Amino acid sequence: MAVCSHCGDKTIWLNKVMIYPHSATAPLPNNDMPDDVKKDYEEARNILNLSPRGAAALLRLAIQKLCKHLGEKGKDLNTDIGNLVKKGLPEKLQKALDSVRVIGNNAVHPGQLDLTDDIETANKLFAFINIICDNQISQHKLINDFYQEKVPQSYKDAIEKRDL
Repeated sequence: MAVCSHCGDKTIWLNKVMIYPHSATAPLPNNDMPDDVKKDYEEARNILNLSPRGAAALLRLAIQKLCKHLGEKGKDLNTDIGNLVKKGLPEKLQKALDSVRVIGNNAVHPGQLDLTDDIETANKLFAFINIICDNQISQHKLINDFYQEKVPQSYKDAIEKRDL
Protein backbone atom coordinates (compact mmCIF):
# COMPACT_ATOMS: atom_id res chain seq x y z
CA MET A 1 0.00 0.00 0.00
CA ALA A 2 1.02 3.57 -0.59
CA VAL A 3 -0.41 7.04 -0.36
CA CYS A 4 -0.54 9.21 -3.46
CA SER A 5 1.63 12.28 -2.95
CA HIS A 6 -0.64 14.28 -5.27
CA CYS A 7 -4.14 13.58 -3.93
CA GLY A 8 -3.49 11.80 -0.63
CA ASP A 9 -5.63 8.77 -1.54
CA LYS A 10 -4.47 5.23 -0.83
CA THR A 11 -3.16 3.03 -3.62
CA ILE A 12 -2.58 -0.71 -3.74
CA TRP A 13 0.27 -2.19 -5.79
CA LEU A 14 1.05 -5.76 -6.82
CA ASN A 15 4.39 -6.56 -8.47
CA LYS A 16 5.00 -2.89 -9.29
CA VAL A 17 1.56 -2.55 -10.93
CA MET A 18 -1.06 -0.32 -9.33
CA ILE A 19 -4.22 -2.38 -8.98
CA TYR A 20 -6.28 0.13 -6.98
CA PRO A 21 -7.60 2.54 -7.89
CA HIS A 22 -7.93 1.39 -11.46
CA SER A 23 -5.95 3.61 -13.76
CA ALA A 24 -7.44 3.71 -17.22
CA THR A 25 -4.94 4.50 -19.96
CA ALA A 26 -7.39 4.06 -22.81
CA PRO A 27 -9.08 7.10 -24.34
CA LEU A 28 -12.39 8.28 -22.95
CA PRO A 29 -15.44 7.23 -24.97
CA ASN A 30 -16.81 9.41 -27.76
CA ASN A 31 -19.49 11.72 -26.34
CA ASP A 32 -22.08 10.39 -28.80
CA MET A 33 -21.41 6.72 -28.07
CA PRO A 34 -24.71 4.97 -27.20
CA ASP A 35 -25.06 4.28 -23.47
CA ASP A 36 -25.10 0.47 -23.69
CA VAL A 37 -21.96 0.54 -25.87
CA LYS A 38 -20.35 3.06 -23.52
CA LYS A 39 -21.01 0.75 -20.56
CA ASP A 40 -18.96 -2.06 -22.13
CA TYR A 41 -16.33 0.42 -23.32
CA GLU A 42 -15.92 1.83 -19.79
CA GLU A 43 -15.73 -1.64 -18.29
CA ALA A 44 -13.01 -2.49 -20.81
CA ARG A 45 -11.15 0.71 -19.84
CA ASN A 46 -11.32 -0.28 -16.19
CA ILE A 47 -9.74 -3.70 -16.76
CA LEU A 48 -7.29 -2.80 -19.53
CA ASN A 49 -4.19 -2.76 -17.35
CA LEU A 50 -5.22 -5.94 -15.53
CA SER A 51 -6.44 -7.86 -18.58
CA PRO A 52 -5.88 -6.60 -22.13
CA ARG A 53 -7.50 -9.87 -23.34
CA GLY A 54 -10.62 -9.18 -21.31
CA ALA A 55 -10.70 -5.59 -22.55
CA ALA A 56 -10.46 -6.76 -26.18
CA ALA A 57 -13.31 -9.24 -25.65
CA LEU A 58 -15.51 -6.51 -24.13
CA LEU A 59 -14.69 -4.17 -27.01
CA ARG A 60 -15.81 -6.84 -29.46
CA LEU A 61 -19.13 -6.96 -27.59
CA ALA A 62 -19.30 -3.15 -27.72
CA ILE A 63 -18.84 -3.26 -31.51
CA GLN A 64 -21.66 -5.77 -31.82
CA LYS A 65 -23.96 -3.45 -29.88
CA LEU A 66 -22.76 -0.46 -31.91
CA CYS A 67 -23.66 -2.25 -35.15
CA LYS A 68 -27.19 -2.65 -33.79
CA HIS A 69 -27.36 1.11 -33.21
CA LEU A 70 -26.20 1.58 -36.80
CA GLY A 71 -29.23 -0.35 -38.08
CA GLU A 72 -27.98 -3.93 -38.12
CA LYS A 73 -29.39 -6.99 -36.36
CA GLY A 74 -26.52 -7.41 -33.88
CA LYS A 75 -26.58 -11.21 -34.08
CA ASP A 76 -23.73 -12.01 -36.50
CA LEU A 77 -21.05 -9.35 -36.35
CA ASN A 78 -19.37 -10.43 -39.59
CA THR A 79 -22.67 -10.12 -41.47
CA ASP A 80 -23.45 -6.79 -39.79
CA ILE A 81 -20.11 -5.35 -40.90
CA GLY A 82 -20.69 -6.63 -44.45
CA ASN A 83 -24.11 -4.97 -44.51
CA LEU A 84 -22.66 -1.68 -43.27
CA VAL A 85 -20.09 -1.82 -46.10
CA LYS A 86 -22.93 -2.36 -48.60
CA LYS A 87 -24.60 0.76 -47.16
CA GLY A 88 -21.46 2.81 -47.80
CA LEU A 89 -19.28 2.32 -44.72
CA PRO A 90 -15.79 3.49 -45.76
CA GLU A 91 -13.19 0.75 -46.23
CA LYS A 92 -10.99 2.22 -43.48
CA LEU A 93 -13.82 1.88 -40.98
CA GLN A 94 -14.60 -1.63 -42.18
CA LYS A 95 -10.99 -2.55 -41.42
CA ALA A 96 -11.28 -0.98 -37.96
CA LEU A 97 -14.51 -2.89 -37.25
CA ASP A 98 -13.02 -6.15 -38.49
CA SER A 99 -9.88 -5.55 -36.42
CA VAL A 100 -11.93 -5.23 -33.24
CA ARG A 101 -14.07 -8.23 -34.28
CA VAL A 102 -11.15 -10.54 -35.08
CA ILE A 103 -8.89 -9.53 -32.19
CA GLY A 104 -11.81 -9.57 -29.75
CA ASN A 105 -12.82 -13.05 -30.95
CA ASN A 106 -9.26 -14.37 -30.83
CA ALA A 107 -8.68 -12.94 -27.36
CA VAL A 108 -11.00 -15.62 -25.95
CA HIS A 109 -9.88 -18.56 -28.10
CA PRO A 110 -6.79 -20.40 -26.82
CA GLY A 111 -3.78 -20.38 -29.11
CA GLN A 112 -5.20 -17.88 -31.59
CA LEU A 113 -3.68 -14.67 -30.27
CA ASP A 114 -1.90 -13.83 -27.04
CA LEU A 115 -3.07 -10.47 -25.76
CA THR A 116 -2.11 -11.26 -22.17
CA ASP A 117 0.28 -8.30 -21.85
CA ASP A 118 -0.54 -6.44 -25.07
CA ILE A 119 -1.99 -3.17 -23.77
CA GLU A 120 -0.82 -1.32 -26.90
CA THR A 121 -2.98 -3.44 -29.23
CA ALA A 122 -5.98 -3.14 -26.93
CA ASN A 123 -5.51 0.65 -26.78
CA LYS A 124 -5.74 0.80 -30.58
CA LEU A 125 -9.07 -1.04 -30.42
CA PHE A 126 -10.42 1.67 -28.09
CA ALA A 127 -9.31 4.31 -30.59
CA PHE A 128 -10.98 2.41 -33.46
CA ILE A 129 -14.32 2.34 -31.65
CA ASN A 130 -14.11 6.08 -31.03
CA ILE A 131 -13.24 6.70 -34.71
CA ILE A 132 -16.23 4.61 -35.81
CA CYS A 133 -18.56 6.48 -33.41
CA ASP A 134 -17.20 9.80 -34.65
CA ASN A 135 -17.72 8.91 -38.31
CA GLN A 136 -21.02 7.09 -38.06
CA ILE A 137 -22.70 9.06 -35.27
CA SER A 138 -21.01 12.35 -34.33
CA GLN A 139 -20.34 13.61 -37.86
CA HIS A 140 -23.86 12.70 -38.99
CA LYS A 141 -25.31 14.45 -35.95
CA LEU A 142 -23.20 17.58 -36.51
CA ILE A 143 -24.16 17.84 -40.17
CA ASN A 144 -27.84 17.09 -39.57
CA ASP A 145 -28.14 19.53 -36.68
CA PHE A 146 -26.46 22.29 -38.70
CA TYR A 147 -28.66 21.59 -41.74
CA GLN A 148 -31.83 21.60 -39.66
CA GLU A 149 -30.87 24.79 -37.83
CA LYS A 150 -29.32 26.90 -40.59
CA VAL A 151 -30.87 25.94 -43.93
CA PRO A 152 -34.22 27.71 -44.47
CA GLN A 153 -37.25 25.45 -44.93
CA SER A 154 -37.94 26.73 -48.46
CA TYR A 155 -34.47 25.54 -49.50
CA LYS A 156 -34.96 22.20 -47.75
CA ASP A 157 -38.21 21.75 -49.72
CA ALA A 158 -36.43 22.55 -53.00
CA ILE A 159 -33.60 20.13 -52.14
CA GLU A 160 -36.11 17.41 -51.32
CA LYS A 161 -37.85 17.92 -54.70
CA ARG A 162 -34.49 17.84 -56.47
CA ASP A 163 -33.55 14.55 -54.84
CA LEU A 164 -36.78 12.67 -55.66
